[in-house]
Amino acid sequence: MSMGFGGGPMWGGVGGGGRPGAWGGAGNATQGGAPFAGIPPELQEPVSRLIKTEPDHGEPEALFTQRATDTRPLTLTRMIMDRWRIALLSVIFLTIETVGFQTGPYLTQIGIDDGLVGKQRHLDVIVVCGLVYLVSVVLTVFVERARVRNTGKLAAQVMNDLRVRVYAHIQRLSLDFFTDEKAGVIMTRMTSDIEVLQQLLQDGLAQFAIQGLTMLFVAGVLFSYNWQLALVTLAIVMPALTIASLWFRSSSERSYLRVRDTLAGVISDIAESLSGVRVVASYNRQRNNVVHHRNVLGAYRAANFTTARVTANYSTVSDFVGLVGQASLLLIGGTMVIHSWHHVPGGGLAPNLHPELTIGQLTAFVLYLGSFFQPIQQLVQLYNTYQQGQAAVNKLRVLLATAPTVAEKAGAYELPPIEGAITFEDVEFRYGSGEIVLSDVDIAIRAGEAVAFVGPTGAGKSTLAKLVTRFYDPTAGRVTIDGHDLTDVTMNSLRRQLGVVPQEPFLFTGTIRDNVAFARPGATSEQVREAIDAVGLDDLIDRLPNGLDTAVHERGQSLSSGERQLLALARAFLAAPRVLVLDEATSNLDLKSEVKVERALDRLLQGRTAILIAHRLTTAMRADRIVVVDHGRIVEVGAHDELVAAGGRYAEMYETWSHQHGYEPARALPGDVVGRVEAQAHLTGRPLDAAAAVAHRDADRR
Repeated sequence: MSMGFGGGPMWGGVGGGGRPGAWGGAGNATQGGAPFAGIPPELQEPVSRLIKTEPDHGEPEALFTQRATDTRPLTLTRMIMDRWRIALLSVIFLTIETVGFQTGPYLTQIGIDDGLVGKQRHLDVIVVCGLVYLVSVVLTVFVERARVRNTGKLAAQVMNDLRVRVYAHIQRLSLDFFTDEKAGVIMTRMTSDIEVLQQLLQDGLAQFAIQGLTMLFVAGVLFSYNWQLALVTLAIVMPALTIASLWFRSSSERSYLRVRDTLAGVISDIAESLSGVRVVASYNRQRNNVVHHRNVLGAYRAANFTTARVTANYSTVSDFVGLVGQASLLLIGGTMVIHSWHHVPGGGLAPNLHPELTIGQLTAFVLYLGSFFQPIQQLVQLYNTYQQGQAAVNKLRVLLATAPTVAEKAGAYELPPIEGAITFEDVEFRYGSGEIVLSDVDIAIRAGEAVAFVGPTGAGKSTLAKLVTRFYDPTAGRVTIDGHDLTDVTMNSLRRQLGVVPQEPFLFTGTIRDNVAFARPGATSEQVREAIDAVGLDDLIDRLPNGLDTAVHERGQSLSSGERQLLALARAFLAAPRVLVLDEATSNLDLKSEVKVERALDRLLQGRTAILIAHRLTTAMRADRIVVVDHGRIVEVGAHDELVAAGGRYAEMYETWSHQHGYEPARALPGDVVGRVEAQAHLTGRPLDAAAAVAHRDADRR
């Protein structure tokens, strides 16, 4: 299965999403990023035996579409009923298990009434009752084992489906969701919430059902023994227990929702601290972070204290009610037993011909009443688990009900192979309900043309790029490619022909080969090597101990900024998109790295439509046309020389840049020469030599 946030390739071209494979040969990286050292010799034989016994699971049937195939609200009942056969078998096992464990009091009653009390005392009855009880316990244990395995299978399958559904839905959501939501909260939904549900499904619901069936079974037996006594006993107990249970339900539900929320805050705080650990260390913020995390943990602890207090109160009340019920039973039942005996001539007592209640029945009554109240105590703990699971379901239901703001139409069609002509027609855009970011944008970009968007920070340059990649849809107007409205085509077919190189390229844990081939997982080593050579990374690869199979650690931290950017360009080169979007791809680089990246850009941009979001004019000058954006509007459009000569906004920017770099604006150089001039001054420390730069350029062209 190939997935990417937003349902297609994001950074670097076609294909999409997911993480590159972590295995690939000698020296490949494991998931943790360390090279695989092989299996120790002493473990080779048992590992081989284990592999031989491993069943063939076949190819995973994982599909992804931009439109959700299951839009039903998430509920525990629906999750279980999707596996109704396994659930039905579990119910059968639960019923047998419940009845089997409740045969003891009934056999005790028979043993007392028929074997110990009365004129005829039969030891055989006691022996038979004991043997029957032993056999029932053994059989029930085997049934319990089968039930545990079956419910475990049910939980595993349901959780697997749920994890895939939640993960696929997250992949389907639009970028604004990830802008508004904390990464730690999303991780909580994928991990902690689902783990709570797994615990509930694997054992919690089964025990919940067993205890519930036990209470129903015991109540039925009590009424069969003596309905008056059963009615009086339950009439004393049930009203108070019902009131306490209703209070516990409402209080614990609120408490556990708070627990899930505060736990998400804890995980989110940890994730943020780990992501920014270098900044934390740089500004010596460790102590402040510890204090802040203690405050976050304090909220989580307070939420848990609340749930513990609610549970303790309910447990105390239910214990007291149970003791009152047992005392009432002994008082009333004992009186009934006494009235069931009469004096016989010559002294002594004998049971009535039709006793109101026998000693055996009273004994069974007391035992069954204990079995009736014991599940109540268990249900308190199980209800805690249930409430945690229900809170997790509520959180996941909200997540799954979140619709992507950039959705694929039901009748969307496949975008045919494109030439790359892009048109903005009366485009207006705002983020959510905020202020207008773009307005009255009308511009046509020819196929194969490189257009740079420049302007102050916050002018709307990157937003224009996001509209082309359809990370967002215009609030008004439309964006087309080769005349096709982007909202009418499938996202996969669109992004398959686009490539994006961001300001901060993201590298996945794996190998260099995996990251370069991210958009084309089936690319050969020769194709990967060609992409590496095209962007000028061949020297780096040759220096690495394992070449293309060298491990790349998380986010590519083992590589420099320039090397990461060049790898992102190699990824885009291998993807071979028709339209390339460069979002300030050189703004964070030193000049030496920038020169390397821009040489790679010369190769990458050939024959492709390119949108360059640029802060540095050296990047913008390489474009065929430059678009100046200010306050969400296009204020100037033209080639570098034309805009300088026009004396407008771009000329002001160019004049400022020229003075910073030490030469007169009147000597305005062609855009593809300026970068060479600047690089020469930076690397050699000598005065600018424009003529030499032009000569170098012409030599490169030849």
